[in-house]
Amino acid sequence: MRGMGDDGTGPMAMAMAPPPPPPQQQHKMAMMMHMTFFWGDRAVVLFRGWPGERGAGMYLLCLLSVLALAALTEVLPVLSSLLARRGAGWSGSSSSGGPAPPSSASAALLTAVHAARMGVAYLVMLAVMSFNVGVLLAAVAGHALGFLLARSRVRVRPSGAAARDGDGADAAREHGGLPPSDESKA
Repeated sequence: MRGMGDDGTGPMAMAMAPPPPPPQQQHKMAMMMHMTFFWGDRAVVLFRGWPGERGAGMYLLCLLSVLALAALTEVLPVLSSLLARRGAGWSGSSSSGGPAPPSSASAALLTAVHAARMGVAYLVMLAVMSFNVGVLLAAVAGHALGFLLARSRVRVRPSGAAARDGDGADAAREHGGLPPSDESKA
């Protein structure tokens, strides 16, 4: 014959279940976990309590940080390609006349730059997963700014460079900014 509590419905089973959290804690937990996009300066981005409820100044700092990380994500591939070109120049050429394989030091440096790029990209992704619209806009703006500065063909030239190159059109054609002229076809 079974005793009281053997079937899981007695006082022993009730004593084993953890009590539900107080309503105040339930409300705080619900405020921290957003599963839809929202707009506000009381977000939690990347770290617990940051920027949190520290005010608009910390929220703006958070947005600037996300913008800078996203821009860095666009700049690092350019740095990687520059290092790859420079690494090929450091190692010289092989005896067969072609380019020599990159040295282990340059390969390690390229790997480190790639790892940094992936780490920064994942941080930006996690920041966007806060579901804060301001963070999303900061990430998109940062990627656009980084692309503009690092990978677009728009370059700001010193004022004396246009005078040295004539009208500057030859340099723009060389970098793909203008179509080739009739003189360059001849």
